[in-house]
Amino acid sequence: MQYPEPIAKLIDSYMKLPGIGNKTATRLAFYTVDMNKEDVKEFSQALIATKNDLHYCSICGNLTDEDPCEICRDKTRDQTKILVVEQPKDIMVMEKVQEYHGLYHVLHGVLSPIEGKGPEDLNISSLIKRLQKNDKVKEVIVATNATPEGEATAMYLSKLIKPAGIRVTRLAHGLSVGTDIEYADEMTLYKAVQGRTEM
Repeated sequence: MQYPEPIAKLIDSYMKLPGIGNKTATRLAFYTVDMNKEDVKEFSQALIATKNDLHYCSICGNLTDEDPCEICRDKTRDQTKILVVEQPKDIMVMEKVQEYHGLYHVLHGVLSPIEGKGPEDLNISSLIKRLQKNDKVKEVIVATNATPEGEATAMYLSKLIKPAGIRVTRLAHGLSVGTDIEYADEMTLYKAVQGRTEM
């Protein structure tokens, strides 16, 4: 038996989201059918507003509804540090920690020859221009993920930036709090040893 066309289209739409398969999409579609009309209207307006009202900050590449974004406009932030992340959502995670008070730069991905992503496909040239224009920046903290692509991107950025006399650092990687050493993989243990700190 076929679903009525509106439900079939809704299921197809939900399946376009990452990690949503047919079963989950079907469940979400029927949940949506059971929602009251006002909630569905609010939900659809939020989706449309997200596409219409958000854009990337012209300075750092973060998602924003104003340009420049709130972080780039905040003169109380440490102007001597730029933390480089892969995606805008990484900024949100860092901000929740409330431990970093510098500036950000979003690459919108990582170098990945397999996926055909080279330096020209990332937000790297604007980072270099930003560093050339701003002599206040003394340190670039690379916070790409600890994947082969993230590591390659970090090394590439380091080779580009270090000749300008700017310190390039990498977020520490290693054992997470509460992890037993016996369950950690070799790469995690290697990173933990490399990133050890004095007590």
